[in-house]
Amino acid sequence: MPKRVTTIVVGAFMVNCYLYWDDKTGDGVIIDPGDEGPIIIDTVRRAGFTPRGILLTHGHVDHIAAVGQVKEEFDIPLYVGRGEEALLADPAANASIMLDEPITVPEPEFVLKDEQEVRIGSLAFRVLATPGHTPGGICYLDETEGLLFCGDTLFQGSIGRTDLPGGSYPQLIGSIQNKLMKLPDGIVCFSGHGPRTTIGAERNSNPFLTGGYFV
Repeated sequence: MPKRVTTIVVGAFMVNCYLYWDDKTGDGVIIDPGDEGPIIIDTVRRAGFTPRGILLTHGHVDHIAAVGQVKEEFDIPLYVGRGEEALLADPAANASIMLDEPITVPEPEFVLKDEQEVRIGSLAFRVLATPGHTPGGICYLDETEGLLFCGDTLFQGSIGRTDLPGGSYPQLIGSIQNKLMKLPDGIVCFSGHGPRTTIGAERNSNPFLTGGYFV
């Protein structure tokens, strides 16, 4: 496979920061740089690709804390879903104020909408709007490679929390059912926390989707 994924688990909340790049062209992206900027930067340099952008699945503190440092180091644009801009600019909305370390990040160069096709160098993604964990949460689907970077929308055997400001359990379940569960079973899901999974595995065994969990 000409494209590669490296996972860096960062911060106290053990967020999966993903480096995704095309070995043929050297074009790559950094997805959810949540903390430990120097480690992310060093890993990018050792991997040997050229970062072309920072992609955020959503704007909670544990996914954005290293954005400023990484962005400044590589001088690359920031991508985020429409409706998520307020979280980037407001420590109360992104929950960093709860940790007594208020964080804001630079204004994004690109605000993405549902079903938008995004090309970054030789990489191509389809944006899937999946609100519910946050108002403007999105997933990035590489249809050619069969990979989905789904942030905190969907986990192995679980889903994202909905008890923070802007969260909605019914909306999140609707997003998963109407967007993610319509994808082929073989799509590999790279979640914001924990191990990777597949659409098929979650369709068949995730208790939030099979009726084994009730609210």
